[in-house]
Amino acid sequence: MSDIDIHRLTKDQLLWLGTHRCKHRHSYLHDQSCFWKEHPDGAGIFAPERVGFIDIEATNLNADFGYILSYCIKEEDGPILERCITPEEILTYTFDKRLIEQFVEDSQKFDRFIGHYIKDRRFDIPYLRTRALANGVDFPPYGNNFVTDTFDYSKGKLKLHRNRLECMADLLGVPSKQHRLKPSIWMRAQAGDKASLDYILTHNREDVITTEKVWKRVKKFGRMTKTSI
Repeated sequence: MSDIDIHRLTKDQLLWLGTHRCKHRHSYLHDQSCFWKEHPDGAGIFAPERVGFIDIEATNLNADFGYILSYCIKEEDGPILERCITPEEILTYTFDKRLIEQFVEDSQKFDRFIGHYIKDRRFDIPYLRTRALANGVDFPPYGNNFVTDTFDYSKGKLKLHRNRLECMADLLGVPSKQHRLKPSIWMRAQAGDKASLDYILTHNREDVITTEKVWKRVKKFGRMTKTSI
């Protein structure tokens, strides 16, 4: 169960947590694990954030010259939503319109996205937003979802030779990049090769699994902010 983000709570919610105690006589504000064990439904005052670990794969670093091949969103401690472009969508030039429409629908299932190098002025979220505009799809507005970027933890909280997710994973002993991407795979995928698209989706899936494991190790060094997508 997610930690309670006290920065999102109302005054009444904070007061309830501070004045109610668990079986160990600690306030729920200081013993959040007991709160969720004793009140798995949130005691009727609030629900925990619905967190999704997100990663996209695209044909180009710039969304006006490229399109999305796949994206994955892993529910915290749960399954993965996997979306991949089809060969037919590439060959008929509809490209990623369906994927963007599906992302907008999927985004309603989450309060917060966590990923590496994903927020504004970086990659994943701006790329999704740009492709939505290109496809005439109504992208989630400001304030609809919050975003947390593990790149900030790599750059600001650690001292690594590079701030890539893979470097964080290597430091922490977290498996990553079992299916490394080669130029030949990218080229065949852009031409609509199904096997190459499946390979990229597998790589995509591994990235969100790695992101969640890395996040669980480093999250205590910072706090969840209300930064919006």
